[in-house]
Amino acid sequence: MHPLSELDDFFAKVPPRPRLGLVVGGSLSQGVLVKLDPGQVPGGVIEDMAVGRYVVVEGKTGKKFFSIVTDIALDSTNPDLAKSPPDPDDAFLADVYSSSLAFGALKIAPMLLLEHEASEPKPVKTVPAHFSLAYPATEADVNQVFGPEDAQHWHIGSPLDMEQVKVNLDLKRFVERSSGVFGKSGTGKSFITRTILAGIVKADSAVNLIFDMHNDYGWAVKDEHGREFKGLRQLFDNGRVQVITLDPETSRHRNSKTDGLLRIGLEQIEPEDVEMLAGIIGLTEVQVGALYYLRRKLGPDWIVRLLDEEDTAAIQELEAEEKVQKGTLRAMQRKFEMFRPDRLGFLSLRPPPDDMVEYIFHALNRGTNIVLEFGVYGNSLAAYVLVANYLTRRIHEKYVDMKNRAAGRRGEEPRPLVITIEEAHKFLDPDIAGHTIFGNIARELRKYNVTLLIVDQRPSGIDEEVMSQIGTRITCLLDNEADIKAVFSGVSGAGQLREVLARLDTQQQALILGHAVPMPVVIKTRDYGPDLYAAIGFLDEPAAREKRKAAKSALYGDDD
Repeated sequence: MHPLSELDDFFAKVPPRPRLGLVVGGSLSQGVLVKLDPGQVPGGVIEDMAVGRYVVVEGKTGKKFFSIVTDIALDSTNPDLAKSPPDPDDAFLADVYSSSLAFGALKIAPMLLLEHEASEPKPVKTVPAHFSLAYPATEADVNQVFGPEDAQHWHIGSPLDMEQVKVNLDLKRFVERSSGVFGKSGTGKSFITRTILAGIVKADSAVNLIFDMHNDYGWAVKDEHGREFKGLRQLFDNGRVQVITLDPETSRHRNSKTDGLLRIGLEQIEPEDVEMLAGIIGLTEVQVGALYYLRRKLGPDWIVRLLDEEDTAAIQELEAEEKVQKGTLRAMQRKFEMFRPDRLGFLSLRPPPDDMVEYIFHALNRGTNIVLEFGVYGNSLAAYVLVANYLTRRIHEKYVDMKNRAAGRRGEEPRPLVITIEEAHKFLDPDIAGHTIFGNIARELRKYNVTLLIVDQRPSGIDEEVMSQIGTRITCLLDNEADIKAVFSGVSGAGQLREVLARLDTQQQALILGHAVPMPVVIKTRDYGPDLYAAIGFLDEPAAREKRKAAKSALYGDDD
């Protein structure tokens, strides 16, 4: 057969959709180069492209390589063209040059291989052959990769310029490992986090304990434009979400419905609860070591006695033993001033009558999601770290015990628990992550059915070992080189995705990669508003009245 006849047969098999160009080079590690063909896609195709978009390459054997655009370039077949370009006023000459000498090129990263229309996507281990044809991805292509929205797949956003297409997060896989939401301030991290948490609650994939530093997740929240959005407690006003507050007065001012009040007695605080505050309140290594000695010598009320200015006998006795230097004790007393109940109102001199640790643990084990609202104490990093550490240590201890009992067939498995913390680098700093409860949870990989959802604007401040254990990473715009490097630590092919992350919009765009998605994806995040409320099943009061009226009519018939 004549070679031209073979070429005609090949092109006859190409799907009838606009083509972008031809594969002309590249590698699996560095990405594949596609030469754009403006003759096939009129109107200057390169100006319509953007990093993060999807491209499908049809291999010579019929396999489809689902790929993401990582870079865009201008090139030419003649290096002298840059020195003597055509006159921009000469449209004819410009067209001639564009069709024969100058061209646009895409660098794409093949991510998944689709062997046929009904096949499951597989990891890419090769590249398409020279002169394979590249096409813009269609809705059907994206749906084949990310699957349909169902009970365990939650709509998180849409690919760039494909707003009718849904990218779905696999919630079951999302809660299997610790996850992170990263991005500089003002990029919408809390809205994305709230969207994810709403999906987890709706699907009952896990139960959530949310340390709500800025009062963003409970009853309602306002954005920078003053628009109010419903929190989880309002969306799931059926007992599935409860709000526990440290600051009832602020909750009342915000018209926030709450279900409990957290109080911590100073006698309940242990040295391990205070140790994580060392960098925040300025405890030296010597003073941190002295915490445990003071607890042994002074008993459960060790903090109360340190704060008691009239109880000089105990301090004098400690100084006489010379186990702790006089200056060290006096310095610690000054730094412990923050523990006075008149400064942190959720603290009390004696243990409160209600054991909120037990209450929260049993609520979580019943499937009730807990939002811990900090009110004005969210402005105090020391208060936030103290409470989050205090509760997490004790809840995790109960989960370990329950998991061990289940392993010995002496009890039931605990429900999967996701703990959401903000300002995560304060809990997972390289200097402390190795011996804190949060570092332990991240490294355990759900060993005891507990994982973290960390929300942070400074991922570079998080221990590298912990970052390597983060299963799913949802990253909004970052412009600090160290933060970008941290987000991609331990990620295969990270070099090709760095440019994608750097080109995100300042709001409502994110790069998702890891355990809960089949491949990295850049999305325009889903609007957190009425459509999402409806997807959850929330009805505002007028709609709820109509629903009750319809149900009554169906049961009893029309009144008239």
